[in-house]
Amino acid sequence: MAAVTVDDILSDLPLGFATLVLRPVPAGSAIERFLIVDADDETSDGGAAFVLLIGVRGRSALPALRRLVKNPPPVIALKGKREELIEAEELLRDAGTGLLLVDPAADWDRLLSIAKDRIQPRSYQSEVLTLLEEDLFAIAQTTARLTSSHVLIEDAANKVLAYSTVSNDIDELRKASILTRRGPRKYELLLLKDLGAYRELHRTRLPVRVPARPQDGLRERVAITLFAGDRIMGYIWLQETGAGFGADVDYVLNGSAARASAELIRYRNQQSVHMREDRVARILSGPAEAAASAHSEKIPADRPAALILLGISDAEAQADDAALKHGELANLASIHAAAYKASAIVGQFQGDTAVIVPGLQSTAAEPGLRSLAESIVRDAGKHLGIRPFAAVGPVVPDLLSLHSTTRITGALLGCVGASPEASVATVDDFEAEILFREAVRNFASSTFRHRSLSALLREGGELAETLHAYFEASLDVAGCAARMKLHKNTVYYRISKASRLTGLDFSDPRDALVALLHIQEWAGTHKELLGRK
Repeated sequence: MAAVTVDDILSDLPLGFATLVLRPVPAGSAIERFLIVDADDETSDGGAAFVLLIGVRGRSALPALRRLVKNPPPVIALKGKREELIEAEELLRDAGTGLLLVDPAADWDRLLSIAKDRIQPRSYQSEVLTLLEEDLFAIAQTTARLTSSHVLIEDAANKVLAYSTVSNDIDELRKASILTRRGPRKYELLLLKDLGAYRELHRTRLPVRVPARPQDGLRERVAITLFAGDRIMGYIWLQETGAGFGADVDYVLNGSAARASAELIRYRNQQSVHMREDRVARILSGPAEAAASAHSEKIPADRPAALILLGISDAEAQADDAALKHGELANLASIHAAAYKASAIVGQFQGDTAVIVPGLQSTAAEPGLRSLAESIVRDAGKHLGIRPFAAVGPVVPDLLSLHSTTRITGALLGCVGASPEASVATVDDFEAEILFREAVRNFASSTFRHRSLSALLREGGELAETLHAYFEASLDVAGCAARMKLHKNTVYYRISKASRLTGLDFSDPRDALVALLHIQEWAGTHKELLGRK
């Protein structure tokens, strides 16, 4: 692979982002790595590195530059105005080091990302790391929304892995952590010694609160340790943004920790995205696949389990950002589910978001599952701007039986989605409607139809419309007339004519059921045709 030069990096930068005011000597000096240097760093070795000097501008950068040129890097990126850097230029020119002057308003993170892509081209391993970062950034962003805070995820060595969207209401530690991708040493010592935060984090698996320290520029924080067994994988830090932490911050943080730990463990085991299988689909495909998944994921297969399905409206599903909303809903659901049960699995199933909750204590877990679904639906409306609905499927005796509930849970989700009142429901809420939908589905799978009634409906017209309205009004002529704005006698005439043409007596329960199944099928097809026009 050809060596990377400063010109390669410069060519990738947006126009006006930075200016190369001093070229390295020799001009084609190879860059092998990148290095972020804080102004207080006393021991930086810049050899063969593209150096980002942060935390200082203009003349105030001179002490750090003098330390760096002891082993001069090919190029140093620095913010400031050129007239403030005359001495810096002379110093770097003598050392043969190039100077990249970065616009003061530019984003260091953007420059770092571009430099990384040039200096460290994507490999198979880095693709897996990218997947991990995307997952962790999604967890950080969702947690920030749920807690109205800033979120930062670190590994066990305090290297920053992911963080939520940056705004102006963050303190100096937060800014420095993001830019250097690790906590500055002076703040680490403060947290380690004076505040004892890490000592407490290592002692417990519960969230730890760190009080504000205005004299050191620190706002209030809540943190939790990411564990894999007894091994510490990292930490999640929440910084309050002015309104303080809500009452549910511990609950959300526990769920976030369970999700982040799972992602870090998956990466540690080097499980490639190309090798991942959809765990939800596997478990719901049948007993054999569920048993294999339970064994590999260390999930109890012999305990009660349940399936929750989450759907969104047709309008939201057809919006331009539908895919994004699906992902955000799954992230939000995964945090709530992990807080409820650490072994919960969240994924997509037949176009909907599925939550599998294994290892339940008993088959009488429905109230808790309903509460979980209500929390997800409520927070999705509050933080994501969507109005999902949820179906809480029946609890089965063990995970291997869960596949048997997919049809009934899917039918229940359809009932909830069509209901103007309910947003979360269990089978008890729509039992009769589910059975009716099952009957309609079975009828639709058959090829045999009542010939004269099918012909009448196929031709459409006023008889078909009147029959549909008549059955929608529960066979009440007055109700049908009001719906269609017709005289009752007109409805009587049309129903009698339909009965005569088909040979069906609509007052007879059997004939009425036959007619209802045909009319439901016709109404669905008729609605689709109208939607295409």
